[in-house]
Amino acid sequence: MIETLAVIPARLHSSRLPEKPLLKLKGRELVLWVLAGVSGSSKVGRVIVATDDQRIARTVESAGGEAMMTPELPTGSDRVAYVARRVPSRFVLNVQGDDPMVTASVIDPIIDALAADSGINLAVLAKKIDNPDEVARESIVKMVFDRNGRALYFSRSPIPFPRNEGACYYKHIGPYAWRREALFEFASCPQTPLERCESLEMLRLLENGRAIKCIQTETDSIEIDTPDDVRAFEQYIDRKG
Repeated sequence: MIETLAVIPARLHSSRLPEKPLLKLKGRELVLWVLAGVSGSSKVGRVIVATDDQRIARTVESAGGEAMMTPELPTGSDRVAYVARRVPSRFVLNVQGDDPMVTASVIDPIIDALAADSGINLAVLAKKIDNPDEVARESIVKMVFDRNGRALYFSRSPIPFPRNEGACYYKHIGPYAWRREALFEFASCPQTPLERCESLEMLRLLENGRAIKCIQTETDSIEIDTPDDVRAFEQYIDRKG
């Protein structure tokens, strides 16, 4: 059994960017940017791209990566669970297939958080929001947590409500680090009322009384959902080299 399995769900069809995993950014397919970033972590024992399309699988395998074909499944988390049932591990890392900025510096802290606390079912990253425009944007998932980093709530609305001055906002970015049995429990549970209302999977865990650890990070992310995101990422690469 390996310590940490990383799964990158890569579904071909996207409503806003057709064939998004195969979209080329600076000459390299998006799925290969993500694969390279995850493979740079020494804490990950195996990386598998979970896909429903042979073209994605061939692209991954031609670059030396590993792909697994999955049936039609409702969510990326279900795709991750499908792979995890076939590859025994202690932890399962769900890395979003549209996050080309994922690196070991993003992955390692959430894996370490699971290893350090057996009471944690899921570990995620919390990035302080610096741009006020992001607070009201429903595509940005806001989060609040207690003094020990345990999640209290996730929302597409601004939380906390700024009735008084001094509100500090955090957003969820990047991968999810699961304890393997918690992932399977999550995948077997029906959707919960708050999850359906907000369309946020993390709420299924909170509504079932499971603990989520929020790890603060200074690293931001550019998830590729629109042509503007593509331009922003390519400009970032031009600046960083």
